[in-house]
Amino acid sequence: MENVEQVQAAGLPRLNEAAPAFNAKTTHGVRSLNDYKGKWLILFSHPADFTPVCTTEFMAFAKHYDQFQAKNCELLGLSIDSNYAHIAWVRNIKEKFGVDIQFPIIEDLSMDVARAYGMIHPGAADTSAVRATFLIDPEGVLRAMVYYPMSNGRSIPEFLRLLTALQTTDTNACATPEGWQPGDAVIVPPPQTAEAAQKRASEGYEYTDWYFSKKPL
Repeated sequence: MENVEQVQAAGLPRLNEAAPAFNAKTTHGVRSLNDYKGKWLILFSHPADFTPVCTTEFMAFAKHYDQFQAKNCELLGLSIDSNYAHIAWVRNIKEKFGVDIQFPIIEDLSMDVARAYGMIHPGAADTSAVRATFLIDPEGVLRAMVYYPMSNGRSIPEFLRLLTALQTTDTNACATPEGWQPGDAVIVPPPQTAEAAQKRASEGYEYTDWYFSKKPL
């Protein structure tokens, strides 16, 4: 019962609903969710500044930053640390690793944003945000969220792949199979009536069965 209560206390946003609004101080000035209207946004939390796993993640996000921007997507980090700590950490990454962190990092000392997005998991730590990642579409709708434990870093290319897959399914009214990469065939939505199922084999798709067909884009 205690674990259930902890999860309920943390609160979780829900997919395909409006992402929680925020207005927060960052290393690039004040940012709000509304500032990203018309763009995709990846909002991601990390347990603390000046920690080794987080440092590798931030450098990987930075190295892929141009690729995210090419897909009309901005990045926004967050931790329960002060803006001064964020600035010092960003400067340290530049000095020690030669990597520029070009995206903002939210100062969330009040934990308001972290709580709204369910980033605080009492079973993992009392005051640290776990490795949570949220993909928010240009209309401000939460489309995907992924949680990692504090001990293991995220794969940033996977978030780039997931972003591309979401944009592809939005544009083409399809689904993507496991491990889908740009250029691969996509899944055609299954027919919704017995009559449509009967016709599926003759519709020109890469047909396996009435419920499973693919097509190239």
